[in-house]
Amino acid sequence: MLSTRVGYTGGITRNPTYQDVCTDKTEHAEAVEVEYDPTKVSYENLLDIFWRIHDPTTPNRQGPDVGTQYRSAVFYHNSEQRRLAKEAIQKLEGSGEFRGRHIVTEVVPASEFWPAEEYHQRYLEKRGMHTCRVC
Repeated sequence: MLSTRVGYTGGITRNPTYQDVCTDKTEHAEAVEVEYDPTKVSYENLLDIFWRIHDPTTPNRQGPDVGTQYRSAVFYHNSEQRRLAKEAIQKLEGSGEFRGRHIVTEVVPASEFWPAEEYHQRYLEKRGMHTCRVC
C-alpha cells in the first residue's frame, strides 16, 4: 500500500467532523481510504484483508463501537471493483466461515471522502495498540 487515511464517506454532510458523524444524522460511515499500486497488490488481496480485520456480519457495529457510522461497507470506484466485492461476499457466504451469520456489508459507489481529524489518523498505532496481523 502506498498510503491510508481514515475519514468519512457515504453521507450527505459536507466536511463532517467526528462529532457530526456521531450524531447519526450525517449518513456517513467511518472509512479507510487506501491508495495502492495494483502491480504490487491486487484489489482481491485488499478485499481479503478487509474481511479479516472486521466483522462483516454485524450491522452498525464494529467491536464496542455502535452506530450507523460503523456499518460494514465497500465503497467501489468502478464496475470491476463492484463485481469483485459482490463475488467475494458470495464466496464468503458459501464458505461457512461465519457459521450461518449473514454478511451485511454494503457494496456502494464511492462518494466524496472527507479526511478525519488528525487525532484519528493512525489512531491505534498512536496509542501503542496496533493489532492488525495482516497489515
